[in-house]
Amino acid sequence: MTILVCIKQVPDVSAPISIRNGQLSTDTDRMVLNAYDASGVEEALVLTEAHGGQVDVVLIGPDKAKETIRKALAMGAEQGFHIVVEDAAGMDSESFASILAAFLKTRTYDAVFTGKQSQDSDAGLAGTMLAAKAGLPYAANAVGITSDGGGLMVKRQGDAGQEMIRLGFPCLVTCSNDMNNPRIPSLKGIMASKKKNVESIALADLSLDAAALAGKTRVTGYANVPARPAGRKFEADPADLAKQVVGLLLNEAKVI
Repeated sequence: MTILVCIKQVPDVSAPISIRNGQLSTDTDRMVLNAYDASGVEEALVLTEAHGGQVDVVLIGPDKAKETIRKALAMGAEQGFHIVVEDAAGMDSESFASILAAFLKTRTYDAVFTGKQSQDSDAGLAGTMLAAKAGLPYAANAVGITSDGGGLMVKRQGDAGQEMIRLGFPCLVTCSNDMNNPRIPSLKGIMASKKKNVESIALADLSLDAAALAGKTRVTGYANVPARPAGRKFEADPADLAKQVVGLLLNEAKVI
């Protein structure tokens, strides 16, 4: 079983984050592997450890993102693919899905795992867009995955409960970080990762033009969540309290 996991380097959400002049300001020196993608890597490793096979990872990002690929390799992935995009400003989820879809055409795989969303934008769109562009059956927001050798049985969290979906190979799954606890790389794994292959790929190698990948959506600005108004305290006997509450619900809240 060959599983390809799409990973992303994102700002550490525990680092200082603020909004300045309508723009999001983060400590960009603290970059980490997206937590949802880390769960995807972990689940892929568990499956291949049980059934045999190989886990590869692919990342779109600048040269410094190689350190995030090395983190996945230290966890146990066999090889990494780095699609080098130094400046992704102006790209959106569809842009990344288009790049990954072009990359998939060059690879042979049984399953593709992605995080259900990324910690920086929380859009949650790239994985399902990739499935559509690559023509793959998919399940989103997976919280558990098993394999019978011919496909995957995916437990996904739905709005009204959990669903079980069977996918034949090849397929795509977007992973929740509720699925598992990603392993911490061992010293042996870290040392081994330095010898594993990371292949650099330019957009031109995929017959893609950066100008044609401009996003169709853009963020116009950020703002802090408005403060909640202070609560109102009532003091009276129960009968009067009930009248006041009903009056507020009728005249102010207009819910009854």
